[in-house]
Amino acid sequence: QVQLVESGGGLVQAGGSLRLSCAASGSIFSFYTMGWHRQAPGKQREWVATITTGRSANYADSVKGRFTISRDNAKSTVYLQMNSLKPEDTAVYYCARESSHGRDWGQGTQVTVSS
Repeated sequence: QVQLVESGGGLVQAGGSLRLSCAASGSIFSFYTMGWHRQAPGKQREWVATITTGRSANYADSVKGRFTISRDNAKSTVYLQMNSLKPEDTAVYYCARESSHGRDWGQGTQVTVSS
């Protein structure tokens, strides 16, 4: 069974940067598409970015040009570099592993952007 552990969240001022990490264990990391999602207070969880096994990346329009997803298969880790952060980026960020059986989730990491 896969385990996903996010880290790197915190409090940052608007315009600042953070890098989130998600370390995976319990499966062959390189076989899977990985993604980041987020959930703001009172809102539904929304997709942020995805990176395929071939390192093709896709982004939600709200983060395109500001966020970068990447992966290090040797470390079984996926990253989310977040630049030019805005208060509306405040949310719990979740790492997800995509498979034909659905999604496996991490526990989330809080990102708070102050204005």
